[in-house]
Amino acid sequence: MLDIVRPGDPRHADLRHVYTATGAPAAVVRPRSTAEVAEALSFARDTEGPLSVRSGGHGISSISTNQHGTVIDLGRLDTIERVSPGSDLVRIGPGARWGEVAAALHPWGLAISSGDSGDVGVGGLATAGGIGLMGRAHGLTIDRVTAVEIVTADGSVLTLDSERHPDLFWAVRGAGANLGIVTSLEFRASRTPVVARATLQYRTDRLAPFLRAWGETVEAAPRQISAFLYLMGGGFALATVVRAGDDPTAAGRDLAPFLSVAPTVGRRAELLPYADVVAATRAPHRGQQGGRTHSGLAVHLDGELSERLEGLARAGFGELLQIRSVGGAINDVPADATAYAHRHQNFSITAVAPYASQEFDDAWAAVHPSLDGLYLSFESAFTPERLAEAFPGTTLQRLRDIKKQIDPDNVFHQNFPVADVPAEKNASE
Repeated sequence: MLDIVRPGDPRHADLRHVYTATGAPAAVVRPRSTAEVAEALSFARDTEGPLSVRSGGHGISSISTNQHGTVIDLGRLDTIERVSPGSDLVRIGPGARWGEVAAALHPWGLAISSGDSGDVGVGGLATAGGIGLMGRAHGLTIDRVTAVEIVTADGSVLTLDSERHPDLFWAVRGAGANLGIVTSLEFRASRTPVVARATLQYRTDRLAPFLRAWGETVEAAPRQISAFLYLMGGGFALATVVRAGDDPTAAGRDLAPFLSVAPTVGRRAELLPYADVVAATRAPHRGQQGGRTHSGLAVHLDGELSERLEGLARAGFGELLQIRSVGGAINDVPADATAYAHRHQNFSITAVAPYASQEFDDAWAAVHPSLDGLYLSFESAFTPERLAEAFPGTTLQRLRDIKKQIDPDNVFHQNFPVADVPAEKNASE
């Protein structure tokens, strides 16, 4: 029997919200198996109101809860197992969180690059892209996916890989939430259980020159280096720089250039398990990080973009500005190999405001001309223009062709609406 949590159930308070938004679903269904996921989907389709699917519940886009609809919560599908002894292949449920994955893989001498927060669910990140702290060394998280089990809109259970349903396998790696409910993923993990991490706090007297220097340093670094930058406001920035591998001499050499980007007011470097970098947490989500996000990709942090980002900060929206490195192994993958088609950029840029406002939208619009593409997981404005940036050109058309075949009724339209239907129809469904 399906476990359905309704308002009035003491568990509802811990299940109704996500990290970035509050919700009031009429039912939260908690399947324990692939068969129950198919049953939950049938229940949701027979019930009035919106449908949301949630893995970890962290999602910045806030689409994994709703008002007065059904949430299919995959939190119980959280197994983490090795496919066979000594193998690099691991099978993971979508409801596991990345910190738990890192901790489970470490004793096997394995790791999967997976973002910078251990609280993120596997399913959402591993179908959208996955810009992680070993991304330049090992690629996007989706680049390590070798097989997927999915429940489609009609309740069918399919196994996808390069030989079985290859078109759908292509689409799931970058647009999975639009095509079905992923119930299991198989990954080829890397043998990098230990990394070097440097945490640096910079003083930034002027933002534009600092960003140019930062960008040049990241691009010049060997691909073992991945670097995330967080602007803190008040003339300070915090950086996390990770070198994949446990060689202390190489780590010192490769991390050293980051000390010259700007004056540092704090620094720390250490060798540690990747599981300590992406630590496991399971705190309840109650909309504690609400707000609006805008995001985009960039080839370089060149003069024009850095000046525009400085303008964004002057407008009052620089305190939650994050710049993540991509490039390296991410860009080794052909642009048409997955539905995530952005394989030439070097940076992902995200600005977060505490609430939606025209002022924030206008400030971001001034930055936008210097951007090149979009990683959809960090964007909260679901417009046709943004859709075309996330899935450029032939990628979007191929997605739409697959969508028509696998989900002709457009059941899964909560994410960026890739179906070729009028926006007002999606909004009314």
